[in-house]
Formats: sequence, structure tokens, C-alpha cells
Amino acid sequence: MITTRRDLPRIAAALVLATTSLFAAPNTASAATKIQRLVSPGGIEAWFVQDATVPLVAMEYAFTGGSTQDTADKQGIGSFTANMLDEGAGDLDTKAFHERLERRAITMNFSVTRDYFRGSMRMLKDDSGEAFDLLRLALTSPRFDAEPLERVRSQMISNARRETTNPVAIAGHRFWEEAFGTHPYAWRPNGTVESLSAIKAADLKNFAQRVLAKDTLKVAVVGDIDADTLGKLLDKTFGALPAKANLTPVPVTDAAKPPKHASVVLDVPQSSINFGGPGIARNDPDFMAAYIVNHILGGGSFSSRLYKEVREKRGLAYSVSQSLIWMNKSSVFAGTTATRADKATETLDTITSEIAQMGRDGPTQQELDEAKSYLKGSQMLALDTSSKIASVLVQYQLDNLGIDYIEKRNAIIDAVTLDDTKRVAKRIWGQGILSVSVGRAPQAAAEPATPAKAN
Repeated sequence: MITTRRDLPRIAAALVLATTSLFAAPNTASAATKIQRLVSPGGIEAWFVQDATVPLVAMEYAFTGGSTQDTADKQGIGSFTANMLDEGAGDLDTKAFHERLERRAITMNFSVTRDYFRGSMRMLKDDSGEAFDLLRLALTSPRFDAEPLERVRSQMISNARRETTNPVAIAGHRFWEEAFGTHPYAWRPNGTVESLSAIKAADLKNFAQRVLAKDTLKVAVVGDIDADTLGKLLDKTFGALPAKANLTPVPVTDAAKPPKHASVVLDVPQSSINFGGPGIARNDPDFMAAYIVNHILGGGSFSSRLYKEVREKRGLAYSVSQSLIWMNKSSVFAGTTATRADKATETLDTITSEIAQMGRDGPTQQELDEAKSYLKGSQMLALDTSSKIASVLVQYQLDNLGIDYIEKRNAIIDAVTLDDTKRVAKRIWGQGILSVSVGRAPQAAAEPATPAKAN
């Protein structure tokens, strides 16, 4: 994912707003249960939480159509577009646009995932009119001027070039390529050195015109604003967008069937490892059972099986975790770790063994009970700012979970049985894994790294 750049004055302003919202955390989190479905006079729908604890408004929104709307030879168009939307719009060039943002401490960001073009905005209540107007310009009248375009291109190419020697980045890219082959999910959302060099302003304009449309728009707003005012601002901001998106169809696909392993030789002292396999769709009846099993196996907590086996018992890595990744046309479970070059094989063998055991036996009742308790308690604790609440509400809309999902979630967790988890563990984690390792070849792993030669 790529977001637009921010200079130091705007970063300072954003920190002030973030701190303000954190002071409001207790009231803001409880307000998350008071979600309204708002439809503007012009037909723009939003999920809305009105909270006057502090004079702050946060908005998150998304359009269907992310990096899968790039092309194979011009990967990175979506990210490039996201990086350009605040680089001048309407009659405002880059400098004028940024000055307007900074004057009111408005934060505005754009990003892409594989399936979505997402945006966020935060502002003080009194500046909401100006903030929404600037967003309207960015979405409907981006300039894509030559000077900022080449500056942004240079920054993105520099990042892409660094990734060609970064073992973590190499492992991540290779994992998606091994999992999805020629499917658009295998493309690099941030582009490559070659693809970014080929992208023209016309490509960015075309992407914006095809993707930014009202029929796929999802919006969530949290903060100190009333429904009537918000409805008018939504119409003013999004009303002029095309009624329907013109998206390139993306085929449904399955991740590569495991077991499968790929290695990339790179003379570095620490090896990066990515692992995973086919996952589970968000609308699958077994999703919550899978979510719980994933948490037990490697969900990022210090109590996960992978953490205990890989770090605590064997000291092979500082951290290891995995997550479920669900997309519109496919899904995977995916994990990462890094270890000493001479311990890469042992680390991967340990991960493989633990995943196989989970697939074979499933979790214990104690693990299930503890995971349920953690997952029920952690959700609301994580909603400690208005921006986080808005982001979650947009995701719930994208996942078609219903406006009352927060109220239903704990009951859905409680309904998962041990038999459910054993069944889904065998289904997802009982087939072996797809793994990628980046580091020294096995025969050289025990040797010190070769010093780089001076040019």
C-alpha cells in the first residue's frame, strides 16, 4: 500500500489531531454502537457516528478498483494516481493545494489495495466545509501537472529500486507471484522500476475516471457534525463523480495448491521467509472459526503456537506471525518471519511442522476459550480514535457485514465450537504450505557474508 507524502508541518498538525482524538477514546469507542445509516439528498449513503466529545471529524471511504485495475505492463498506476491526487487540483497547483491543507491542519490521504482505492480525511469541525471542498477538487479535478508527476515518479522509482535488494520486499513479492501466477493479484501494487517509468499522465487520468465512481463508493464518518450538514457535504464532494465505474473484470482464482517452495539467493546475513496457502472467503460460514484458529496458530500475539515454538522454545526469530487475507476474488493465509541465514531451514521446518499439527489435530478447548476471550475484548479496545472507527465501518461495508455487525460479533464468536475449529483447521492448514525464502544458499549459509566491493 502506498499513501501520499506529507511534509513536517502537516505531520505535526496530524499528531495534534491524533492526540486530541485519543483523549476522547472512551466516549468514542462506546459511540461506535450508535451507527446511523445516512442517505444524502443526492443519494450518497454513509455510515455515520455522531460524537461531539471533541470538535473533530474523521471520514474514511473506498471505491472498488485497486491495483487489479492496473495493467501487466504498467503496474503501479493506481498507487501513482493515489500519490498525485493532492498534488494540485482545479485551479490550485501543488503549492496552493498543500497550503490550504496546512492552514487548517487538514489531513488527507489516498491509498490502494489490490481490490480498492481508499481515502481518509481528518479535520476540525469548523474546517469541515473547506476540507470537503478540497477533497471534491482532488477527486473530480486532479491536475497531474508535469513537475509534481516527475517528482512523484522519481520517489516511487527510488522505492521500487530499493526493494530489488531488500530481502523482506523480495520475499513478499515472490510469495504473491508464486501464489497467483499471472493473475492481477500477483502484480506489484506499487509498481516496478520499469513499469513506473512507462506510466503517463493519461494513464493516471484514465484510472481516476474509470475507478472513482458513485456506484462502488462506501463512506463512514465519525465526529462532531450533524446529519443534515454531512448530507450536504457528501453531495458536494461526491455528487459530480460518474454514476458508474468502468472496471476491468477480475477473474475469480484460487491460490496455488501447496506444498510448494521457492527460494531466492541473496548474500545477506538474515533470511526472510514468507509462508501461507489458500485461505477462506469473508462470506464463508466457517470464516469466524478460521479467524479464531488463525489467532491461535500465529495471529500475532505472544501466546500463538508459532511464536512459542519459533521464538520462545528455539530462539530462531524475533517475531513470527500470520494472518488471513481475504479479497474480492480469492483469499490466502500468509505469514512472515526473519532469521539468521544458518537457521533458515530449521525455522521453516518448525513453521511447517506446527501448521501441519494444527491441520491434523486442531486447537484445544483451552486455546479456543482463551482466543474467544481475547478476540471479544480486543475489538472495542482497538477502536480508540474516530479515524479507527471510521476505517472499521468502511471495511464492514466492503465485507457486506451489515450495520449491526459490531453488536452481533461477540455472539458469532461465542457460537464457534471446537468441532468447527477442527474442521476448518484441517480444511485450511492441513494441506501443507506455500513458502518462499530469501537469503544465502544452504551450502553458504554458515559462512560470513561476502563484503560488497567498492565501485
